[in-house]
Amino acid sequence: MDILNAGLFSLAAIVLLGSPGPGIAALIAVGREKGFTGGLKFYSGLQIGLAFAAGISAAGLFSVIQTLPVAMTIMTILATLYLLYLAYSIVTAPVGIEPGSTSKRFAGTALGGFLLGVTNPKSYIAFVSLMASYPIINTNASADVTVKWLVCVIVMVVVDILWLWLGVIIQKAGMTARSERLLNITMGSIIAATAFIALI
Repeated sequence: MDILNAGLFSLAAIVLLGSPGPGIAALIAVGREKGFTGGLKFYSGLQIGLAFAAGISAAGLFSVIQTLPVAMTIMTILATLYLLYLAYSIVTAPVGIEPGSTSKRFAGTALGGFLLGVTNPKSYIAFVSLMASYPIINTNASADVTVKWLVCVIVMVVVDILWLWLGVIIQKAGMTARSERLLNITMGSIIAATAFIALI
């Protein structure tokens, strides 16, 4: 095992997977609306979806999908529609509520989190880039991508729980309704922009 490359890969994973995007914007929004405990279902669904997406990338299946124009078109349309729905849900989310809301909005459910994880274009781009970088185990390609997949999962589990908690902290900060609405619009815009980029 190449320890230096393992460290560089881990750092790259933290930067790519921990940078703002649709998943992180959604985690902050869910944390604000549902509180920490209430947001764990969405968080768990998101982690499963992202782990699945990472597995697809590690197995090289995403590269295969990219060679099928119809499959890529369908995937892009579905991803775009869901991201736009998620953006709308965040922008129109109620403000001035206490954490732990009993809202049943689909975007904040475990299934909603899973769908975001498996349809998020930013994630696939990050995973494909990571899997092709910094060989950790030079003598065994299968072991190399397996270790990389495990590192990505660990990074996502740790980083995303922190973003969920940030949403809770923001809610506890006692922001005005106007400030909360502006924050919702900002996060929704980030997701909508990602949906637009997916179409390019």
